[in-house]
Amino acid sequence: MPTQDTAVINGQLATGSQLSALTFAGHAHFTAMQVRHGKIRGLDLHLERLQHASHHLFGKSLSDDAILHQIRDVLRSGEENTSLMVYVYSDSGEFTPREDDSRLNILIRQSAASNGPEGPLTMKTFAHERMLPSIKHVGEIAKTHLMRQAVNQGFDDAIFTDNQGRFTEASIWNLAFWDGETVIWPKGAKLCGTTMQIVQRQLDAMQIPQQEQDITETNLLCFQAAAVMNSWTPGIAISKINTTHFSDTRDFIALLHRAFAKEAFIAP
Repeated sequence: MPTQDTAVINGQLATGSQLSALTFAGHAHFTAMQVRHGKIRGLDLHLERLQHASHHLFGKSLSDDAILHQIRDVLRSGEENTSLMVYVYSDSGEFTPREDDSRLNILIRQSAASNGPEGPLTMKTFAHERMLPSIKHVGEIAKTHLMRQAVNQGFDDAIFTDNQGRFTEASIWNLAFWDGETVIWPKGAKLCGTTMQIVQRQLDAMQIPQQEQDITETNLLCFQAAAVMNSWTPGIAISKINTTHFSDTRDFIALLHRAFAKEAFIAP
């Protein structure tokens, strides 16, 4: 049977009153991970993400051991293949002028394992720059709103451009491009996803060239293929961005998946 959605706060099953208090909470951050056979790829990157974001938002952080202890507890009572969302928030709450000595809390949401959509996806660009783009934080209405705007216009999802017209990231995805020899990552302010970082370090180990470039609609025709990636998958093909089509995507998607597969699974 599929995993039922559950939520645990500080190691205890969350109550309705606890969750209702968080309904409108927007000063928190998280990481999303896929667990397979009780293990996780890029666990070090998830922990680094939580530490970085906590220090930035709260000026303090929980230890890796404290986070891992709670992840282990959740996995002991669940399935070996599952999706986990690990959130960190403070008792100081929102709309307070400064962080006090309140404790940090961990909320872990467990749901069914996912490998994402099959694709290929068509993408529509929108001018949008996220607040604190290097942090995976909550309360981002624009991501869903612009995705729905894209769907209303006949596309599958949204890509964001910055004030220079450069592609940065997509609604819940990182972007990658392929010129036939080199993997190209968009230059600009964005969230460097854990899957993106896994793929990057494994491509380095495979000696596949990589570089960052300014990517705009005017130079899209320089690329043979484009893809999106997130915790679900290291690569889903993009078949179209606005009016530019990509048809030669199979080899690129295979390369991204091959690189990701080289990353070892780690038990928390």
